[in-house]
Amino acid sequence: MTDPIRLLHLADIHIGMENYGRIDSATGIHGRVIDFLRRFDEVIEFGLSHEVDLVIFAGDAFKTRDPSPTYQREFARRIKRLSDAGVPTILLVGNHDLPAMEKKATSLDIFRTLAVPNVTVGWRDELFRVETRRGPAQVACVPYPMRQRLLSREEHRGKNLEELDRALTDIVGDIIHGLAAELDPALPSVLAGHFTVGGATFGSERSVMIGSDVVVLKSVLADPAWDYVALGHIHKHQELNGGETPAIVYPGSLERIDFGEEHDPKGFCWVELARGETSWQFIPVQARPFVTVWADARDADDPTQVALDEVGRRDVTDAVVRVNVKIRAHQESKLREKDIAAALKGAGYIAAISKEVEREARARLGGATPEGLSPLELLERYFEAKAIEPERTQQLLKSAKKIIAE
Repeated sequence: MTDPIRLLHLADIHIGMENYGRIDSATGIHGRVIDFLRRFDEVIEFGLSHEVDLVIFAGDAFKTRDPSPTYQREFARRIKRLSDAGVPTILLVGNHDLPAMEKKATSLDIFRTLAVPNVTVGWRDELFRVETRRGPAQVACVPYPMRQRLLSREEHRGKNLEELDRALTDIVGDIIHGLAAELDPALPSVLAGHFTVGGATFGSERSVMIGSDVVVLKSVLADPAWDYVALGHIHKHQELNGGETPAIVYPGSLERIDFGEEHDPKGFCWVELARGETSWQFIPVQARPFVTVWADARDADDPTQVALDEVGRRDVTDAVVRVNVKIRAHQESKLREKDIAAALKGAGYIAAISKEVEREARARLGGATPEGLSPLELLERYFEAKAIEPERTQQLLKSAKKIIAE
């Protein structure tokens, strides 16, 4: 038996994310972009040092459809390292890599146009036979499904959105079944796709998603014709087939996009690919930590000290940090935000120091509880508390009554 093929599976680099940071004076590149590039370097270093045979990048190289020349250069530099090392690399086109118009080039087409050695761009549904140093493998590419192309046939005209979504799911399923029918059953096979699988858990990708999403049924992917299903698009690492064959895996993004991914591990997948005997593992990377510090100082004489104590309990070194302090209205003047910022000097970036102020209700309810009042009565008392003129109050209540009735 030959040695298994060493496959590296990564996705969703999103070069161009510039939240929570500042421009690096030495390079002119935003510090958070440098974070993403360093994670990419980390993955490549691991692969080359472990004699990787095949790399599958499952889509979304950039944040936007039209990345700057600088970002394109930095991505290409890293792909060139793999190309120069003789490692076959497949670049799948994700939704962020697609142009706004179907006929325009994707942000990855330059590799195909220049015929970069050892680099294959998965820009359409296609099955490739890849020669690696440990033997041949088959990789079926299913890039992000372009809704306008797949639903352009006359039979789909006049359908509502729900009907179109069902049709798109069926079309993508048929494409995947068709690719499986082309496989050589004697060779190890990988399905590489960039889409959402029904039942997957989302990360923060929806905050940067372009356009409406496409959902593929898990049952379509759980076909023993595949030895491994390498996915991209969802930023949260997960395996969807419950340990059964084939593994259906999202490696997740390489860096955290926002605080919604604060507790998510970040990394890539290392796969030992063999027909019928494939194994894989998740390899974490040193992604920049995101840390939220919560401090409840409502009963404290010195709310600042409570916040400082909570900061001291957390490791904020090089992290993107936000601090939220819960206080009462009379404590606002006692909260020294400069002192809290000084305690965070070791952080990579202070996203926010915010205060959540608990205030006593000032509106008089005439002895009635809020639960016992109608929406219009509550609104009228709110206007009274705000000292709105009686004529203006009546106009507002008349409009509110109409809205509530509708």
